[in-house]
This record gives sequence, structure tokens and C-alpha cells, in this order.
Amino acid sequence: MIKAIKEPFQHKRLTAPAKASVETRKKAPKPKFDTIRRIWKYLAESKQLLFIVVLMVIASSVLGLLGPFLIGRAVDRFIVAGKFAGFARVLIELAIVYFLYAAFQWSQNILMIGIAQKTVYKMRIQTFSHLQKLALPFFDKRQYGELMSRVTNDIDNVSSTLNDSVIQIFSSVIMLTGTICVMIWLSPIMTIVTLLIVPLMFMGMKWITNRTGRYFKEQQRCLGDLNGYIEEIVSGQRVVKMFSQEERAIETFTEKSKRLRDAGFWAQCVSGFIPKLMNGLNNLGFTLVAAVGGLLALHGMVSIGIIVTFAEYTRQFTRPLNDLSNQFNTLLSAVAGAERVFEILDEEIETADEKEAHELPEEIKGEVEFRHVSFSYEEASKTIKNVSFKAAPGETVALVGPTGAGKTTIINLLSRFYNVDHGAILVDGIDISTVKRASLRKKMGFVLQDSYLFQGTVMENIRYGRLDATDEEVVEAAKLANAYSFIMNLPNQFHTVLTQDGGGISQGQRQLLAIARAILARPSILILDEATSNIDTVTEIKIQEALERLMAGRTSFVIAHRLNTIQRADQILVISDGKIIEQGSHAELLEKKGAYYDLYTSQFKEALA
Repeated sequence: MIKAIKEPFQHKRLTAPAKASVETRKKAPKPKFDTIRRIWKYLAESKQLLFIVVLMVIASSVLGLLGPFLIGRAVDRFIVAGKFAGFARVLIELAIVYFLYAAFQWSQNILMIGIAQKTVYKMRIQTFSHLQKLALPFFDKRQYGELMSRVTNDIDNVSSTLNDSVIQIFSSVIMLTGTICVMIWLSPIMTIVTLLIVPLMFMGMKWITNRTGRYFKEQQRCLGDLNGYIEEIVSGQRVVKMFSQEERAIETFTEKSKRLRDAGFWAQCVSGFIPKLMNGLNNLGFTLVAAVGGLLALHGMVSIGIIVTFAEYTRQFTRPLNDLSNQFNTLLSAVAGAERVFEILDEEIETADEKEAHELPEEIKGEVEFRHVSFSYEEASKTIKNVSFKAAPGETVALVGPTGAGKTTIINLLSRFYNVDHGAILVDGIDISTVKRASLRKKMGFVLQDSYLFQGTVMENIRYGRLDATDEEVVEAAKLANAYSFIMNLPNQFHTVLTQDGGGISQGQRQLLAIARAILARPSILILDEATSNIDTVTEIKIQEALERLMAGRTSFVIAHRLNTIQRADQILVISDGKIIEQGSHAELLEKKGAYYDLYTSQFKEALA
């Protein structure tokens, strides 16, 4: 039922994302460990499965260490000695070892995929749910596509990392530890030779990972920015074509794509150094083992089998380091995505200040009073300045004035999409700042200039006003809204599926459905924001009739630029620069020959012309 009402804040909407990104950059970066710890909390909810995965990783790691050991022993006992009795048995043992090794690895991957998908499923549900609880200013300062990117791309990035990296990192640590222990047991001297490459690996990895973290974070930011622009242009395609701005849209898209390309280039380029570095060091380690091992074997200090075993272990020693470095790099990318998701989850929800709030009475009269209300979107300038007025139950109050005067801001404050800076707004004598927002908004109905319809049937869209309404009540609301006749002419009548945002029906028909939705909600206070603008004359008559039925007995606030639609309003408030400069009925204000008189006569002259 409630769709955010926007007005002069629209011009801030375009510049706010840039401002928000600047503010984000100014914040001290959170330690990556904190983000990893938060991801671990989600994983820890599947403790039993994780324990099984850990056991399988340990088993596969032990089997991975056992294979080269058996090969080295076979070389000494059979190949060097020239005796092959029992060799077939060793081959069978090796086959069993590597079969079990593959089976454990396959099983642990399947289990980990299930854990990862459960984790990201919960993250995505929590993120989307949290978005529904955030206040309107949060959305006004961000591109919608950029937020979509966080719920989809960033969480998918976490998902792919959890599927592979967690097992890989844990397995690599176990394999590395086990390999070093076995190597020391076999030959401490050869172990020292093998470990000579570790400092080189450490220094190289430190140099690379110090850079990849910020590159991957920039890549995710550029991706979100690009997604936001795509969503904005696709949604506003009609405007793009009306003003022939296709080339400009392409140029901007190309520029943003270039930023993503450059960020992705450096992220992938620097991270691509890791396998090259590790392969080079791996070959260096193999060369050292072969050279030093050969010298030791000539002096009888090690056997040929041990050299073969160490050659295998050198590969197994550098491979876990290689895997760790690669997965750590991938982990940095996932952490960058997770940080963007957690930024949303860390935002304070709209109802955070409602601990002491209470419900409005079930039945309210609809008396509304503004007492010296002031409000500003930004501290530098006041949008609403000391506004005071009172609407009796059942009265119609019209708000008129130039664009940007503050008309819709007054409605946003009444709806508590924003909180007042000074003063108070009362409904039936109750300060709405002490009332739960949901309780207040349930008493309100909205019909906006561009009423949003969801993809779904006509009946589902009308029922959005009150989900527990029966089919009969939905049909009755459609009749009262003068929407019944056009609905019955649709292919499947009330079960006709509308495309997103009501595509397939006219603007006037969308307005009639929005009025039916508001009628179904049974509001005590009604908000009409340019509900009859851009409508043909015949449809406007139908809408006016429906609105009169809807407004009967309800306190109504009407925002209008066409002054002929509000002549019967009980009060007309003329708003200019955030202040009420005139107040009275249509006749009273014409008699004053002030600002309202000038507005009315100028429109009358335009109509005659």
C-alpha cells in the first residue's frame, strides 16, 4: 500500500550516491578478520555437517600423505633392490589409497556446497528483509541497481568462495602441517633444503595480497555502480528516447564499464602473479631437492626412495602453499563482497527508535495538527519552516505551490517517512513520534501520481491494500473505484496478469486500480498526490467520481497543481519556500487576491489560451 512519496528530494537523488561513496571512503575500514568472523557465524549453524567435512578433509589429507610415502618405500624395497615379489600388493594398496582419497574429496565437496548454499540463502534472506525495514532516506541516497548488486552479485561472490575456498584452505593447512612433519621424520636435512623457498613465498605473497584486497573491493564497487546505472537507464528508457539521449547513455555506460574493466584488470592481473610465483618457486624447490638429495645419496646419507618421496612431498608442500595463496586471494574478493552486504545489515532499521512507541487506537477520527514543524534534508538549509495548521476529521486539505516548495515533504513527515527536526505532528491529539510507524500507516491510504503496480493479477494488485480481504471485497472496491468495467473487458478479467509496473494498461486505468487498492485499505487519512494529472478528460471524470467516494468522511490531503480540482477543499494551504504563506477556502483566497489568486488566474488564462 505504501510507496515512498518523493518531491524536491528527487534532485538530491542523483547526486547522493556520489556523496554516499565519499562518506564510505572516509570511514575507517573494518578489519577483514571481523568480516570473516561474521561469515563464520553463518557457517557455524551447520556445525554437525562441518564436523563431518573436517573429518573427511583430515582423512583425505592423511591419504594424500600416505601415497608418496608408499611410492618411496616401493622404490627402495623393489626397484632399487631389484626384487619384485610383493610389488603387485603395493600397487593395489596405492590404488585403494588414491581411490579413497578421491572419494573423500568428492564427498566433502558435496557437503560443503550444501553448507555454502544454506549460508548464502540465509544471508540473502536477511539482507532483503533488512532492506524492507530501512528508512526512506537510506534509499534516497543510493542507486537501486547498486543495492540489487549487493543482494545478488556480492552474495553470489561469497557463495562461490564458500563452495571451494573453505575446504581448500583447511585441507591445505592440514596437508602442509602433515607434509612438514613426515619430511622432518624422514630427513631433517632435506626438510631444511625444502623450506628454503618459504621466505621467498612469504615475501612474494605479502607483496601481492597487500594490493589485491583493495583492487577487488574497487572491482565490486564499480560493478555495483554499473548495475545501478543499468537499472536506472532501463527503467527510464522512455525518457531516454523522448529526449534522444541514447548516445549519452551509451557514453556514460562505456565510461562506467571502462572503470570496471580497469579495476577488474588490476585485480586479476595482480592476483595472477600468484600461480606464476608459486610455479616458479615449486620448480626451484624441486631442483634443490634433486641436487641436494643426489649429493646426500652419494654419501649414503639418504636412500633413492627418500629422494623420490621428497620430490613428491616438495610438490605436495608447494601445492598447499599455492592453493592457500590462490584461495586467500579469492577469499579477499569474497570479503570485499561480504563487507558490502554487512554494510546494509549494519544500517539502523527504521523502527529502531520505537522501543517506547505504542499503537494508535483501532478507530481514529482523523484529526491532524502540525505544530511549528521544521525539517531539513540537509543541515545547511531548511525545507520546512515553522509550519502550523489543523485539519478537522473528514476535512479536505489541499496543498498548492510551486515545485520544490515543500508540499510532498509535509506529506512525508505526516507519514513518518522522515522525522521532524522541531515541532510536533499530532493525529487525534497523539504525537505521531510516539506511535509505531506501521500502526500510523495502516490508518493511511495513498494514491500517487505514478501509482506502482506489481507483476501479478489485477486482483492481487488491488488486494495489496489489505491482504486479508475477500474476493468479494476486492470486486466491490473495484466497482467503487470505477475500475470494474475496464477490468471485465480484460482477457482474464480480475485474473489477468499485469506486467511489471502495470504495463499493458493505460495510466488512467492504473490510477483506478490504485484508488481501488486505497478503498480496500479503509484508511482514516487519505493522501492524494497529483492523482488526476496526465489523464484524459473521460478517465479524469471517472477518477474524480471514484476519489469523491474514497474521500467521503475521511481526512484528505490533496497535492495539486491543477487548481480547478481543489475548489471544494475545506482548506487550501499555499506553500512557498517551505512556509505557509496563505491559508483558507477557495473563495476566501480569491478574495484576498494574493499568491493563490495569482496562481489561479494564471492557470485560468492558460486554459483560455
